[in-house]
Amino acid sequence: MLTETVARAGDFNRLNPNVAAMSPSATLAVSARAKALKRQGRDIVELSAGEPDFDTPAPVVEAAHQALREGFFHYTPNAGLPELREAIAEKLQNENRLTVAPENVLCCSGAKQAIAQAILATCGPGDEVLIPAPYWVSYPDQVLLAGATAVVVEASADEGYQLTPESVEAAITPRTRMLIFNSPSNPTGAVYSPAAIEAFAEMLARHPDILVLSDEIYEHVVFDTPHASIGALDGMGERTITVNGFSKSFAMTGWRLGYLAAPRWITDAAATVQSQLTSAPNAVAQRAGVAALAMSHEPLRQMVEAFRRRRDYLIGRFAGTDGVICPTPEGAFYLFPDVSGVFGRTAPDGTVVSDGEALCLYLLEKHDLALVPGGAFGAPGAVRISYAASMDDIARGADRLLAGLAALA
Repeated sequence: MLTETVARAGDFNRLNPNVAAMSPSATLAVSARAKALKRQGRDIVELSAGEPDFDTPAPVVEAAHQALREGFFHYTPNAGLPELREAIAEKLQNENRLTVAPENVLCCSGAKQAIAQAILATCGPGDEVLIPAPYWVSYPDQVLLAGATAVVVEASADEGYQLTPESVEAAITPRTRMLIFNSPSNPTGAVYSPAAIEAFAEMLARHPDILVLSDEIYEHVVFDTPHASIGALDGMGERTITVNGFSKSFAMTGWRLGYLAAPRWITDAAATVQSQLTSAPNAVAQRAGVAALAMSHEPLRQMVEAFRRRRDYLIGRFAGTDGVICPTPEGAFYLFPDVSGVFGRTAPDGTVVSDGEALCLYLLEKHDLALVPGGAFGAPGAVRISYAASMDDIARGADRLLAGLAALA
């Protein structure tokens, strides 16, 4: 009887193998550890979080208040409020030169959900998805969840973390279903120029069966290189899924509102997935989203200029640091230095810093600084430093990082 019970328990505890093979988000794990140390009274400087440290703009907050005052508490249509889908379509046409109707837009509970649903709707067993590395942490696991295979194409710090059409084309096989394209990039801050994006479109014209998922969540956080949407180029609109949202540009991370725009057959399929998972996004957040798209961009410009000043400060602090190569990011709010030059060195307590994860653990436990190891992004030789923090925290964080590196022998 005991043997039968154990056997049944083993069957009961069996997970979907795709889920069992997934990893928790490393960025969330680092943040959780840093917060645990803070609760113990440690003065932790967190340069790990991927969210703006600015308040949501006042017109957006007021729109939410008004929705609450009106009792706007109920379900909306699964694909989102008609007025929000219309506003998104208009935005994409005017700002991104995309040919988009409201019916091509699906509103989701964050851009992360939009990406996952797009992959689930279009990719499956036997398909390969090309993922440029360094990559955002969730891409490979979302591909895995769909039963497809992630094929990573790497770019180095010496290359400014930018791939070439030739390097991507070399990875294409008859099984290639999708290319994930992320510009501006998380974690590197790399921004592909309009000319570079045109070169990718020309290459993809030779491979008409490949879809493109263009993650443009950081589109407004650019410094000197302008943002361009690959879906706006000739021949790309009918095969591109453009993903965006409100979290980064409008400092609305906790509102959980994103969207995708794609050919109708993809949008409808992703909407079907959404209808079985979450249904529509939060109703109040959707009303706030309408206001965000209607407001002046001046608060966004002020936020981006603050990010530029922080970026320039950190680049200046790290210039010439032994063992560190730090490309200057053109967008987002991250530095992604290659720190492999310090690997193999020893901390004062005798611990050998063998990789980026060991370095981040050393900095957190011994120098009260929270960064994210680059291995989570497919680049084990790097670390991600977020400058979405106050200048005081950024200065203290730079002091602690440089002190920590200097202490290695």
